[in-house]
Amino acid sequence: MYSRLVSSVVVGIDARSVEIQCDVTGGLPAFQVVGLPEKEVSESRERVRSAIKNSGFTFPAKRITANLAPADLRKEGVGFDLPIALAILLASEQIVSTGRKYVIVGELSLNGEVRHVPGVLPIAMHAARGGYDGLIVPKEDAIEAALVDGVPVYPVSDLAEAAAFIAGLLDIDRFVVDREALLEHAYIPAQVDLSDVKGQEMAKRALEISAAGGHNLVMSGPPGAGKSMLAHALPGILPSLSFAEALEVTRIYSIAGLLEPQTPLITTPPFRAPHHTISYAGMVGGGHGMPGPGEITLAHHGVLFLDEMPEFDRRVLETLRQPLEDRSILLSRAGVSVRYPANFTLVGAMNPCPCGHLGDHTHPCTCTPSEIRRYRKRLSGPFLDRVDLFVEVPRLTTQELTSRPRGERSVTVQERVKRARQIQLERFSGNPGRFTNALMSSKEIEKYCNLDKEGKDLIELAITRLALSARAYTRTLKVARTIADLDGSSHITSAHLAEAIQYRANDDVL
Repeated sequence: MYSRLVSSVVVGIDARSVEIQCDVTGGLPAFQVVGLPEKEVSESRERVRSAIKNSGFTFPAKRITANLAPADLRKEGVGFDLPIALAILLASEQIVSTGRKYVIVGELSLNGEVRHVPGVLPIAMHAARGGYDGLIVPKEDAIEAALVDGVPVYPVSDLAEAAAFIAGLLDIDRFVVDREALLEHAYIPAQVDLSDVKGQEMAKRALEISAAGGHNLVMSGPPGAGKSMLAHALPGILPSLSFAEALEVTRIYSIAGLLEPQTPLITTPPFRAPHHTISYAGMVGGGHGMPGPGEITLAHHGVLFLDEMPEFDRRVLETLRQPLEDRSILLSRAGVSVRYPANFTLVGAMNPCPCGHLGDHTHPCTCTPSEIRRYRKRLSGPFLDRVDLFVEVPRLTTQELTSRPRGERSVTVQERVKRARQIQLERFSGNPGRFTNALMSSKEIEKYCNLDKEGKDLIELAITRLALSARAYTRTLKVARTIADLDGSSHITSAHLAEAIQYRANDDVL
C-alpha cells in the first residue's frame, strides 16, 4: 500500500515543503529512506521502528520505502521521524486518514514520545502561507508555532496520540497563545545600567547616538577605563523589538536551536559578544550540511560587541565589511546557497596600543612606534571606514573613581532614544526596509540631510582636514541626522554637524 503526508525542512531562514511518500509491499523485510537524506535522517529508521513497536502498533515485516520529495533537496534534522512513522502506519493500513492536509514535524524517542525539533517557527510561517489544515508539532514547541497566525497548531505528546488524531479518533484542541502577554512579560533588564558607569560622559553620549540611529561605534582607551561596561549598558537603552522584529529574531534563534523553552519569543535586542578566538565560520555562519547562522546573524536587530577588537583574526574582521553594507550575508556551499539577515550594530573596544597606555599620563607607554603601527594596522582602512562613531574612553580621574555615579539612568536615556526612533519610523514609513538613519540610501540622504551654507562650509572643511572618504562623508551626515532627531529638530544645524564630525577617526583615537 501507498501513503503520502507532508512535512517541512528549513533552508536558510525559510522552510520548504517535503512530501513523505511511503510504500509498503511484499518481499524480504527491508526499510529504506531515500530522497537525499543526511545522516540524522537515515538514522531515523531505528527510531521509527522502535517507536512504532513501543506505541502498540506492529512494524510491518515487509519491504518499506520512504521517499522524501523533492529528491534534489537536501534533507537534514530529526523532524521527519514523526511523519515517516505515521506514513508507515497509513501505508500498512493500521490507521486510516481523514483526508485533512497537515504539516507534521517531530522527533521520536524509542518509546514513542514526540520530542522538540529546532526551526518550528519558520515551518509554521511556511504552513500558514501554504493554506494547510493544520500543523502537528511536539507539545514542547506549541507556543513557538502558535506565534504565527493563519494555521491551527495541534500539539502531540507521543506517536499514538498523533496517529489517533490524523485518523479522526481523537480531538485535540487548537493551541492558542496570548502574544500580548508574551510581549509584556518577556522583557529582560540589562545587566549594566548606564548610571552605574562613572564619568565617561562623551562615551555615554556616543552610545545614545549609536542606539538612536543604529550607528556603528568603536571605543578606544586604556585597560579598566570602562569600555566593556559601557558596551554592556547599550542594550538597556535600546527600544524593545516590535512584534515583526521579534518574530525575525526568534526565527533565527529557533533555526540555530538556541531558543530557550521558557522564552518562546525574543522581544529584546540580542547582544552578542564572541571571544576574539572565534573562527570564520563561527562569525559568518557555516557548519556541516546546510550552513547555519553565525554571530552576525544571531546579532540581527541587536548589537555585535567585539572586545579587544585588534586581537580578532584579520580575516574574520574583514568578513564583516560586506554585511555592514548589505545588512545580510550570502553563504554558498556545494549544492546550496542561503542568505541570512545581518542587520546589526557593531560596537568595538580596543586599547590604543599593545600595552594599552598610550596617552595615559599615569602609566607611561612602553611600546615602540613600530609596535604601535603594527597593532593599529590589524584594523584595515576599509573596515574602519564603515564605522560611524569613534570615541576615546580615557582613564578615570581619582575624583571620578572615588565618587558615586551621578549619570542618567538607562530608562531616561531610552526614552530619548525611543522618541528619536519614532521620528525615523515616521520618516521611512513608505519604505518597510528602513527604520533607522544608519540604513538610509543615497537618495534618502540627499532628501533628509540637507545642509545650510554654514553646514556645507563646515563639512567641506572636515572633508579636507580629515581626508574623509565618500563613505565616511555620508556616514557623518547620517550621524548628524540622528543627533538632530535626538534634539527634536526637523533640519540639521551646524551644531549637530559639528558634533557628528568630532566622532570621526583621528590620531588621538586610532
